[in-house]
Amino acid sequence: VILCVYQLQKDLEEVKELLTNATRKRVRDVLVAEKQKLELEIKNQPLPKPKDVAEEEKSSLGGYTVKINNYGWDQSDKFVKIYISLNGVQKLPAENVQVNFTERSFDLLVKNLNGKNYTMTFNNLLKPISVEGSSRKIKTDMVLVMCKKKWEEKWDCLTQVEKESKEKEKAAYDTADPSEGLMNILKKMYAEGDDEMKRTINKAWVESREKQYKGDIPMDI
Repeated sequence: VILCVYQLQKDLEEVKELLTNATRKRVRDVLVAEKQKLELEIKNQPLPKPKDVAEEEKSSLGGYTVKINNYGWDQSDKFVKIYISLNGVQKLPAENVQVNFTERSFDLLVKNLNGKNYTMTFNNLLKPISVEGSSRKIKTDMVLVMCKKKWEEKWDCLTQVEKESKEKEKAAYDTADPSEGLMNILKKMYAEGDDEMKRTINKAWVESREKQYKGDIPMDI
């Protein structure tokens, strides 16, 4: 499109130059008509469409994006620390490793690491953090995200969702009847276990039922 407009403009300039030198009416009329035709063509040429900002950002990233699911974490009195393993991350320019913090979330973007981009997002952090005090450090094969605690207190987990999940699981086992709580644990182990685990639980269950049955039989029979 740009090349086409450029050529039309060059044609128009030449027609204008010929017009200034033309003296015969018939020649001038032809040149004026051609001039108007060229001006109309240039006006009707479609302008190059501006790239969508998101598309531009995407194309500047290159490669494709991988969501990070594996991480480790611990904490001190002042910080919650999230460790993300990424081979060769220390070789990237510092600006390729970006972390955006809010009071209850952060998201990590690592651009163009071995032809791929990596992202990780944590929403609904368990407690508020200080945006200004939080940062990231690039180490050998690792990114360390440092979330500055707003209050110096222990976190039981990273997010509100994890906390709710733990509380639901705990409620399932904390029943008034201890044997019912044990039954819930066995059911969970059976559902999540492999074949060997299932056989072991079945065997224990059968032996338990046999003992109960023998215990119910009166001694004089």
